[in-house]
Amino acid sequence: MDLHFGDSRPTDEERAAVDTLLGPPASAWDAAPGSDGSGRSDEDLRWARGGHAARERRDLLLPGLHAVNDRVGWISEGALAYLCRRLMVPPAEAYGVATFYSMFSLRPRPTTVVHACTDLACAARGADRVCAGLEAAGVSFERSPCLGLCERAPAALVVRAGESPVTAVVAPADAGAVAEAARAPADAGPEPVAADAVPQAGQDGLVLLRRVGAVDPYSLDDYRAHGGYTALRRAFALGPAGVIREVTESGLVGRGGAAFPTGRKWQATASQPDGPHYLVCNADESEPGTFKDRVVMEGDPYAVVEAMTVAGYAVGAHRGYLYLRGEYPRALRLLENALTEARARGLLGDDVLGQGYAFDIEIRRGAGAYICGEETALFNSIEGYRGEPRSKPPFPVEKGLFGKPTAANNVETLVNVLPVLARGAEAFTAAETKLFCVSGNVSRPGVYELPFGATLGELLELAGKPERMRAVLLGGAAGGFVRPDEMDIPLTFEGTRAAGTTLGSGVVLVLDDRVELARILLRIAEFFRDESCGQCVPCRVGTVRQEEALRRIADRRGAAAVDDIALLREVGRAMRDASICGLGQTAWNAVESAIDRLGAYA
Repeated sequence: MDLHFGDSRPTDEERAAVDTLLGPPASAWDAAPGSDGSGRSDEDLRWARGGHAARERRDLLLPGLHAVNDRVGWISEGALAYLCRRLMVPPAEAYGVATFYSMFSLRPRPTTVVHACTDLACAARGADRVCAGLEAAGVSFERSPCLGLCERAPAALVVRAGESPVTAVVAPADAGAVAEAARAPADAGPEPVAADAVPQAGQDGLVLLRRVGAVDPYSLDDYRAHGGYTALRRAFALGPAGVIREVTESGLVGRGGAAFPTGRKWQATASQPDGPHYLVCNADESEPGTFKDRVVMEGDPYAVVEAMTVAGYAVGAHRGYLYLRGEYPRALRLLENALTEARARGLLGDDVLGQGYAFDIEIRRGAGAYICGEETALFNSIEGYRGEPRSKPPFPVEKGLFGKPTAANNVETLVNVLPVLARGAEAFTAAETKLFCVSGNVSRPGVYELPFGATLGELLELAGKPERMRAVLLGGAAGGFVRPDEMDIPLTFEGTRAAGTTLGSGVVLVLDDRVELARILLRIAEFFRDESCGQCVPCRVGTVRQEEALRRIADRRGAAAVDDIALLREVGRAMRDASICGLGQTAWNAVESAIDRLGAYA
């Protein structure tokens, strides 16, 4: 391999950040340009000692970028070159990876960075006022896509780099509170409690949310006292085939929007002769308006660990990866604690519960890329490549993470496995529930758990719908709008599909008549334009053309907008029919539904 590293050198801080992750350099050549004593420059070097072993650690590229970004606040040319030298990754490829993620910067920036959310839920609750206030106060900030804090909108996240990075969530945010947190993020106030995001907390009948607010999320003993690890013990009693049979009979389907049968996915993975098998928990919920997985991870982290262990056992995996949104610092702390405690108590490791089954979990942090919610893009991200979707087939159950059979499920799907095993498939099916993320102009935003089949109207009665409701967006930016007179839509995958919309990941964003619909649609278009990975032409060009057309007609009505609406339809059909992945295929959905269902621009 022909590697050209250049002469840029890391600072001591940057070197320490990388060495803390990777360990000390194995040779002088690894440590600095031209330091191996040979007199050879990088331009003349066509070999490297230990290169094969280093390249096998390419999957540590993303953690390495995080390490430098966390320590210094940005990634310099010298730091990137040093990380590439240690991992034997071509610098041009690493540059492509680093620039793919919005949370990294390859240009100098302040040690403290303020991310102010300007996405749908925050836009509906005054994000523009917060940004205007920050500008007036002279506070440097970055406009951010959804931070997953929609129940407390408008929201901001403050990150201060250092040897021990500090993060602070400010939500609901006002300019003064954000400015204060930017000066001293460690003193931004107490951490929000997960139960605050669950208006039903403590009520009877909850299944997935029953422990949120009732147990200490840091305490393994408290989790076990409330039924924790009952499901894993039953899984060992049933055996892998028995677990898959129970999950299949329960009818559990994926809760990320695709609704693929979970048992079928697990069976297909388990039956592959190639190995090793992997399990991936997709906790990169980046759909604007989605925050249910965050609430579960913050309020019941041990349930995620137990569910991943059950799934790993069923599909024959001995290693699991939890890919976590980079904007979820509190979930990261709680999950890291849960993993540490589980290992110490024999619930992860070489001999789980003394059953001779080895399984462990590694957390991989995302860095701000909506497309990594697509499972094959997520695999590429873990492996140290740009988070671009792969063509299918082959499917992940055949060739997934590291080219091996992989089962990938999101957090809500996995935690549903626990009541399936604890109560049995038949009992689960008889009382199956779904989590909904309600935000926007309601009086009680938060995560709600309702039986499948409850109507949209019933959900909004619980959340406190506004008197003058303009529209409801189901499924997030990739979903569709419904009118205020369509409150009888059943909240099931089949019911929403029959109504011409989608349940998606469970987003229910309520807009009253004070919200400017044209601005919301433009924000959706901007979001997809920014988040397109650019790999395929229909999406790369189509999302730009969609945003341009919406910007042109934002202040026009009637006949003046007819030509641009016709263009939008043509572009939308092209994206839906020809894009590689779901981002491009759904980028037109919300705009189309607003035009056809709500009469936008009429």
